[in-house]
Amino acid sequence: MNLEHPYITSFWEVLRWKLQKNPFQQEKKIPYTPHISNDISWLQNNRNCIVWLGHCTFYIRLQQTVFLTDPVFGDIPLFKRRSPLPLDPNLLKDVHYLLLSHDHRDHCDKPSIKTVAANNPQMQVLCGLGMDGLLKKWHPNIPVQTAGWYQQYKTSEQELAVFFVPERHWAKRGLGGTNKHLWGGFMIRNGHTGIYFGGDSGYNGHYQQTAQVLGKPDYALLGIGAYEPQWFMHTFHQSPANAVQAFKDLQATHLIPMHYGTFDLADEPLSYPLQYLQQATAAGGLANALLTPAIGQAIYL
Repeated sequence: MNLEHPYITSFWEVLRWKLQKNPFQQEKKIPYTPHISNDISWLQNNRNCIVWLGHCTFYIRLQQTVFLTDPVFGDIPLFKRRSPLPLDPNLLKDVHYLLLSHDHRDHCDKPSIKTVAANNPQMQVLCGLGMDGLLKKWHPNIPVQTAGWYQQYKTSEQELAVFFVPERHWAKRGLGGTNKHLWGGFMIRNGHTGIYFGGDSGYNGHYQQTAQVLGKPDYALLGIGAYEPQWFMHTFHQSPANAVQAFKDLQATHLIPMHYGTFDLADEPLSYPLQYLQQATAAGGLANALLTPAIGQAIYL
């Protein structure tokens, strides 16, 4: 259950959304061309970095510890991938921790997780309460740690601390099982660097609370897409303007957007989220805080 607003599924609201006319219908016919970098030199060095691989998949290296978030390497049921993966996923062989924010198929993809697990027998999975049962069905021997919000995972690295943090979202993979697996995000701290990975979330007071409990991060990885129509989507996906407010609430130094440009999940065109985020940050005097890497481009920390 969310901290402030419990998510209650409504078939009638879904039906209302699907039956209404999309006001962006003409704009969505314009081809979308994502920016892709095929330079994978970041795989061959040991520098601290954050690499966006599309949607909510990030490769993060901190003090030679490697994290991979919400891996989705191809299409998912009902949705075709619109931006290509910038590298062969079999090259990802140095992953220490796999971070899974929740069970939705655009974040928790069985084929992608099995690929990562096969190539990284040393890897541990960090996720929310209840997720271990699902993952053990796919890979019985995979090490899994589950946590509730604000709980810290056990790690062997001396300066590393990883916490599961609240988001405003929900969970479901099939016809049943609504909210049986806990959703959330992650706060990673290693040395003097803090990274917040927001998973999926609508805007709410949890951002401010997380900063109060765990301190402000250096980098906030926040979703900005799948927000139209806002009357329906705002309960679990935030708009670019909401993402800017979330960034302020977290008191972060840099904002890296995600959850846009890879899967066409809502009414807005794929190009809109980043366009409106850039406008919102410029209007708020935050243009220098915004980092918008191409898919596959490393941000060195």
